[in-house]
Amino acid sequence: MKRFTMKDENFTCEKCGKNVEKLNYTARDHCPYCLYSKHVDIMPGDRENKCQGLLRPIGIEKFKDTYKIIYQCEKCNQIHKNIMAKDDDMNLIIELSQNTN
Repeated sequence: MKRFTMKDENFTCEKCGKNVEKLNYTARDHCPYCLYSKHVDIMPGDRENKCQGLLRPIGIEKFKDTYKIIYQCEKCNQIHKNIMAKDDDMNLIIELSQNTN
């Protein structure tokens, strides 16, 4: 089972440069404007991953009553998944859904 450390922080997206506000209901782990994330965790919220590469959104998968964004790290190529947030750009989510079987 994964250990979850709550890290809900404001940040500046390294891909699009926009300021991203924390979610205030769970940990913010990706940019709602471009959907990119950063490969910073080994266990959710620990910020111990030395890779630090950008996680490029490549697809979507159904997860319970929501969806997960599927990412591929641009530095190490590892696949990673994050639950979508309520304020994510739905046009980008729809575009990603076309990449998923």
